Amino acid sequence: MSIPPANVQVMPLFPTPVAMIEVPQAERLNRDLSAVILQREQTVPGTSHSNLGGYQSSWDMDRWGGPATGELLAIACDIATRLTTPRMGPAGGTLSPSMWKANIWANVNRAGHGNEFHAHPGSFWSGVYYVDDGGIAADPSLGGELEFMDPRGPGPAMYAPQLAFALPGGLSVGANEVVHPRTGRLVMFPAWLLHQVRPYRGGAERISIAFNLSL
Repeated sequence: MSIPPANVQVMPLFPTPVAMIEVPQAERLNRDLSAVILQREQTVPGTSHSNLGGYQSSWDMDRWGGPATGELLAIACDIATRLTTPRMGPAGGTLSPSMWKANIWANVNRAGHGNEFHAHPGSFWSGVYYVDDGGIAADPSLGGELEFMDPRGPGPAMYAPQLAFALPGGLSVGANEVVHPRTGRLVMFPAWLLHQVRPYRGGAERISIAFNLSL
């Protein structure tokens, strides 16, 4: 017996939101952000966390990054508020961008630099903003992609790697997904989602700003 399609309901349980936002007036923001980040790199030693080479600033860019950093954080907090809801619905109260506190830092990657897989404990949202994609948008072969690991685990791909689920997003089950950097693009995702930055193979500077949002 053949079951009519109308009799089949597929529920997309356990979604993992990854938001991509093209920031308005990015050219103006990027001009100011690039200048302050490159000046910071020349005058203040970097830190080492997940980065494999490159420069990573201290996590207090809100103190030294100038007005453009505050403007970028305001955009991120607004997006985070739109993408978050009280679990109890309206009874859980009203959310506001002012509820978020942030730590924020700058990254400068050159040839061969990247980040190993990691997550951001103690936060709700994480994000990255691309001040300068280093030419990746025009030439994807330069690498530097933001790569997310499937939080559902590798099981399906280990057992039958030739099979996938017939629904949106189902082809990557048990594998990874990548987001390509683009100057002026903001990417936000749950802070627990494992991610890495693939090595950059260009000859320019790939400049980004990363941040965490907690309550």
